[in-house]
Amino acid sequence: MKFILTTHNVTLTKAIEDHILTRIDKLEHLDRWAIDARVTLEHDHTRVPEKQFKCSMRLGVRGPDLFAEDAESDLYTAIDLVAKKVEQQIRKRHNKIKARRHTEASRSKRRRQEQGI
Repeated sequence: MKFILTTHNVTLTKAIEDHILTRIDKLEHLDRWAIDARVTLEHDHTRVPEKQFKCSMRLGVRGPDLFAEDAESDLYTAIDLVAKKVEQQIRKRHNKIKARRHTEASRSKRRRQEQGI
């Protein structure tokens, strides 16, 4: 998977990059067809202290991309919450696909049963 990380007013350390990469590895495990991940980290001094750090993540997948963002007082917390939001979107998308396949299979089974009677 391609990984793009951009920062605004944040000094990028190895620890921050490793933390983001571990979260993206978990997302890649959930959806192995993901094409790319774009993460943006921002620090805004003018905002209230509770929402200083902002993290946004766009996961490129087949179909519409998955996007989430969050603002928190701690950068690591913001990264974790964004990863959790994207994970929920992946799970929801996966469940929709499974449900669609299940309903199609049950329809065809019902048709076969009706033709046999």
